[in-house]
Amino acid sequence: MQRNAAHRPGMPEETTLADSVRTGDESVFTGLVERHRPELRLHCYRMLGSYQDAEDLVQETFLRAWRARERFEGRATVRTWLYRIATNACLDALERRPRRVLPYDVAPAALGTDGPLPSGGGHAWLEPYPDHLLDGVAADDDPAAEVLARETMELAFLAAIQHLPPRQRAVLILRDVLEWPADQTAAVLDVNVTAVKSALQRARATMRARLPQRRSEWAASSGLTEEEQTLLRRYMAAQESGDEQALIDVLHEDLRTAFPPMALWADSRAAFLAGSRKHAAVGEYRFVPTSANRQPAAAIYLRRPGDTAFRPLVVEVLRVENGAIVEIVDFSDPAVFATFGLPETL
Repeated sequence: MQRNAAHRPGMPEETTLADSVRTGDESVFTGLVERHRPELRLHCYRMLGSYQDAEDLVQETFLRAWRARERFEGRATVRTWLYRIATNACLDALERRPRRVLPYDVAPAALGTDGPLPSGGGHAWLEPYPDHLLDGVAADDDPAAEVLARETMELAFLAAIQHLPPRQRAVLILRDVLEWPADQTAAVLDVNVTAVKSALQRARATMRARLPQRRSEWAASSGLTEEEQTLLRRYMAAQESGDEQALIDVLHEDLRTAFPPMALWADSRAAFLAGSRKHAAVGEYRFVPTSANRQPAAAIYLRRPGDTAFRPLVVEVLRVENGAIVEIVDFSDPAVFATFGLPETL
């Protein structure tokens, strides 16, 4: 993310394009707002926990901006104006939609037990965000900004922030992620600064309770670390070869694994391995490396007996800490493969 990004100086729209916004020069307006699509989509994703919903809300933001163009006075940058519209569009959407969750939030651990596998239970599930769409969004040479961008994209952060009431969520993102000042955050949300400070204090307390213990050091990099890439390669090789000992070697004993859209998860490496032996689909597997939410990920394809092609099965997002994989989240929605630009067959 940009540090103090609300105050980027010298942007052309601050001086020469405000009249075009107000008077309705559609071609200039479209070019002006489209340059902000990647960061607005990311902002809406953090608010909503859904890539698909974020896409829809960016379109809603541009539509609202077009309708309100005559009221744009140029006192703030077009970027700040769009963030205000996007934030309020997300707040309106959150009034009608349930919060996005992971299986840990709605059911006890079940994989590896003798009981039947649970169904999805009608929950709205958190969705992953493909890393290739983050390129250029966090274009900042400040290592601290890179760390912040990485930390606030992890699934653990996205899952925790879903527990905040919508306005607290907006305040936390604007203040602690975008690093906007309190008065500007208050203006976006149409509240006073005291209300912003109070909401931020409550939001931070909830996040501290919800987040896992943080790493002692975060890599100041927008890409995967060498350790993460190595563990991903070892994990994929072990899975493809069926080498359980090699798999054990890369998984932490306290591994957590979740399988949305089923309300299903495992609370240990042993439970994950036992569940895999019992429930894994029959066939030959192929793993394709990718990345999501600034975490290593693998797209898994399965060629079932009698089939001639490997077809999409799940996208797994891994969390690595202290040289081991500590969490795996399986996303089996076919739309995820399309979002990540992954092939339909291998």
